[in-house]
Amino acid sequence: MSADPAPDPTPRFAPGARVRVRDAWPERRRLPSGAPSCHIRTPHYLRGREGEVQAVLGAFANPEDLAFARPAPRRLLYHVLFAQPPIWQEGGEGDTLLVEIFEHWLEPAPESADASGKEAA
Repeated sequence: MSADPAPDPTPRFAPGARVRVRDAWPERRRLPSGAPSCHIRTPHYLRGREGEVQAVLGAFANPEDLAFARPAPRRLLYHVLFAQPPIWQEGGEGDTLLVEIFEHWLEPAPESADASGKEAA
């Protein structure tokens, strides 16, 4: 008889929560072979940016582990909405970007962040 699968994790963020994408760069570490140590599914241009959770999409196997054929824990995936102008320095007020981001890349947004999503000095 097979064991029951582990229950999905409880979401850390609810729709409407302000979040910031972690500004981490683990892919810069190299394996002894010279290959990158990981496969990141979070766009570089969003790291350090602030957005708003729109929806919790459910739990899925972590693609960062699947890319290396490692056991992949289930991680929660979110739709996060960002204002477009601060990211690409183009577009008008109300232009947005909706991105799927796994929970381990999100943290609560600091209350002192400015409109660009970067912390105020």
